[in-house]
Amino acid sequence: MEDSSSCSSLVPTPSQASFLQRTLERLSSAQCLKFGSDQEEPVAVVALQRYLSERTDYRDEQLHSYSYDVTVTDGVRRVKCFLHASLNHLVHSNTLRTGRDIFISQCSFLFSESRLGHGYMCIEKLRCGARSSAVLARIKDVSLLPMLVRHGMERSVVLHSDVPLQLSRKHYLPLWNNVDPEGDMWISGAPPSDAVLDVSKITLIRHLESSRSTLNNLPLLVKVIHKSKLRYYGKFGSKIDYPYMAYFEVADQSGIMSLVLWNELCPKFYQRLNVGTVLYLQNYTLKPSYTNRTRPQMDHHRMKSYNSLEIVLNPHGPASLITVVSPKTVQPQWGLPDVSYRFISRSELDRQADNFACDVIGLVTFVGRVERVKSKVDKGPEKYWTYRWVHAVDGTSSQPFILELFSSSRVEIFNNICPMTYLVCTQMRVCQVTGSQPYLTSSCETEMFITGYHKSQPYVGDPRVKSFIQWTKTLKDNIVLQKTAVGGHYSYPHSPPMFIQSAAGQIPLVPAADLKRELETLQYREHKRLAYQGQITAVTYLRSPKTPRTEGTEVSENNCEHAEGHRSPSQRLRSPSSDETPATSRKRKIQMSSGFCSTLGCRKTHEMVPEEEEANPSSEVQLQEHSCGHNSGPAASHILSWEGSSWSKQQQELSEHLSQGGLHQDSICRRFTFDEKNALLQWGNLQPSRWTSKQSSESVPPVLCSGYYQLTILGINKQIAVDAAFLPVASSDDPQAVSLPQDLHNNTMLSCLSSGFLCPLTATEDSRDRSLHEPEEILETAGELEDMHVVCILDLCHLGEDKLEVLINKVYKVAEVAFD
Repeated sequence: MEDSSSCSSLVPTPSQASFLQRTLERLSSAQCLKFGSDQEEPVAVVALQRYLSERTDYRDEQLHSYSYDVTVTDGVRRVKCFLHASLNHLVHSNTLRTGRDIFISQCSFLFSESRLGHGYMCIEKLRCGARSSAVLARIKDVSLLPMLVRHGMERSVVLHSDVPLQLSRKHYLPLWNNVDPEGDMWISGAPPSDAVLDVSKITLIRHLESSRSTLNNLPLLVKVIHKSKLRYYGKFGSKIDYPYMAYFEVADQSGIMSLVLWNELCPKFYQRLNVGTVLYLQNYTLKPSYTNRTRPQMDHHRMKSYNSLEIVLNPHGPASLITVVSPKTVQPQWGLPDVSYRFISRSELDRQADNFACDVIGLVTFVGRVERVKSKVDKGPEKYWTYRWVHAVDGTSSQPFILELFSSSRVEIFNNICPMTYLVCTQMRVCQVTGSQPYLTSSCETEMFITGYHKSQPYVGDPRVKSFIQWTKTLKDNIVLQKTAVGGHYSYPHSPPMFIQSAAGQIPLVPAADLKRELETLQYREHKRLAYQGQITAVTYLRSPKTPRTEGTEVSENNCEHAEGHRSPSQRLRSPSSDETPATSRKRKIQMSSGFCSTLGCRKTHEMVPEEEEANPSSEVQLQEHSCGHNSGPAASHILSWEGSSWSKQQQELSEHLSQGGLHQDSICRRFTFDEKNALLQWGNLQPSRWTSKQSSESVPPVLCSGYYQLTILGINKQIAVDAAFLPVASSDDPQAVSLPQDLHNNTMLSCLSSGFLCPLTATEDSRDRSLHEPEEILETAGELEDMHVVCILDLCHLGEDKLEVLINKVYKVAEVAFD
């Protein structure tokens, strides 16, 4: 690596030194604090850590709310670097991620101006390499590699600790949300106290309500009966080092009251305080309750709740004393109440009221990928929630529980939910929706437990839990496994029969320019559902989803991932060849031209069909093949397509054609197997912030797609068009088939787009009944879309790097639109 600066020759470069060591030595030159290079060597990313920025000088404050430290290795040493803010977008798109190589072409060294002996490397320019790391393939345990620091800074505690390089921040945040504990500071394994407690001088919760004394209260002896997820309230300009809080509901023999754990007490105690834990509290304070918060529903405890005050535990002013009591020292004469639950069965769910809180237990049959949704905050740092959809059965109904599970600050459980595990979810809220079966969504007070975490939980003795366990003993694993699935696109609830446009509508109807901005600003695994009005001008039937970039391809290169996704609009949906007359083109309803396609599983779908019926003169269906210059093999594929009679002219007048979205391999769910469990879990979860050699090196094999439709939607003002994929539900085994309205329809293109499924659904994906609705027969009916004004519900999701999923959820005719 050659230094491009004038000081490159002043420092000798020992040949035996590692690349990172040579780089740091050059940056240590008194005359040079920055250099670039055109001779790059790979380094692997082994950690990518996020924290609230010190300050932001950017116009878009939310986009640059966070800074990133990236730890890289050359196989000999490790070094933690600061990532320049101009490269943050590579993290937002998961292009820069752990487990892959990067090539650093420019970096600098930054000294702390407020502390002696502290400084760090800053990566200013880089290039992302291949999907798999060549560097990490040679490393068994990356933690054994020595950390590299600048000479003279060896004593810096920060450079050797799990804390940010920027000194104003004391801790890291999770990479993809703000609610999970992150880093070494979170204590979970400390043993409870066996100390003898003086319980002769304690007070009861009901006395706190009556006395309302804020200080110098007698000790409390209480049991935790509810635990909420962690809350992070960090913001710019705050001087609080650990801006966390967490709510608990605690009880004694006299009643229930909320307890609030603040700031640095959260890392010390949050993971130690669980439902059923007994606490001896001293030096607590009382404050009026915060009214704008959610509370667990606790009427089933049959105890009085005191909601006007909160028990406050602070690290100082005064410093609260918290004693976690060992279970073996808890005495019956203390009169602490038992933890109570409200389990319901799937057969009871349909008659529960909206927002009713309940507990459920079930055997997991489907686990969706983890997605993110942006919190609706008007100012301050942007925040994302992470969630996934899960199906679980309990034997009382033919339908599963449909669960929308948000991360509940137990990432070790949330990331390991998989089919065939027993799942318990507490304080779930019932959601009754029009046009779909009810589902359950997690609340701030929800806790989740899976197989391996049930031991010693208070619910194990509940009669409903015991009954469920007895039912599972009647099951055979091989039969249940045939009905399992993981990952892929999943959308619930289903779109209602009528589209209602209102100011409070959950699905916004967006202008074309806003849709373009939404597509451009979408971040990794972020999901949005939007409505877009216009007309469908072209439909193409494709056999296979877009395939991933091949090994060794760099991020900066434009790749032909799919012939359909990277051709110009005129190439992708073209008119009949120029040597055919209009009369000739009308003599065939289906036409064919030759070429190649680089997608997986491409094959000939059918033969040419002569025109024996009356053709639609305003539109035409064509069978086309397209070629891709980056194709590695001559795998031919015939592609059916239809386009409106005016589309050829309209596309010449477009200001923009948004064609980057579509269906990908990651959009399609897989059957779960125990042999592939680790790879499937890794595939469905978010990219980890730290790389370990235990991570599965196996990639999830591509799935054979039975085919899908790529539609072009021309905006109402005919200036911007967008491509979207439509993957109709074809099998009753598809997780999307659950609760899908099964109204019969005639399998026209419009009826399929409106209903979302092929009629009738087959029992399995391999059923021969699929011949009842061949794609060419459906496309022959596409002519009814000509000049039809429609509203399309689009599901958007960023799958990482340049993979953008744009799927049609439902198409409404104008007659199916109402105004509130």
